[in-house]
Amino acid sequence: MEERDSGTRGWSIAGVLALLVAGLLFIVWPQSGSEVNGNHEGPTRTQVGLASFYGPGFHGERTASGERFDQGKMTAAHRTLPLGTRVRVTNLENGQSVILLINDRGPAGRNYRKGTIIDVSKGAAHRLEFISDGLTRVRLEVLPDEESEQPGRPGVD
Repeated sequence: MEERDSGTRGWSIAGVLALLVAGLLFIVWPQSGSEVNGNHEGPTRTQVGLASFYGPGFHGERTASGERFDQGKMTAAHRTLPLGTRVRVTNLENGQSVILLINDRGPAGRNYRKGTIIDVSKGAAHRLEFISDGLTRVRLEVLPDEESEQPGRPGVD
């Protein structure tokens, strides 16, 4: 009888697991493939979930990027997107959208457990028209670096 090398079996199992993880990530962050103006790619990743907004106690505090939080600016916190990433956030309840700059980490604590994927500034929540509700269902689209839209500018759908 021929004996198999257990080290080889371990590598093949690791390979299968790596492919499964990659497949799951592809499902979570699907590619859109849309084009804008014929020469720029559209949003490359999307996420759907809840958005909340920062309370007034954070105004003036340092963000993860080192800048001071200004509740009137068009900024947001995300748990994993690189700081400096621009995103289009669309309120799925009313269609309002805005371009935001990720400059902080979050959401955390009880909001994260509720399925919140992004914390936006109060100014952004006002433009998205969910101040009175506190939470709303949103679509978050990561924008390519080349996109010339500025934070705070209403999104175009």
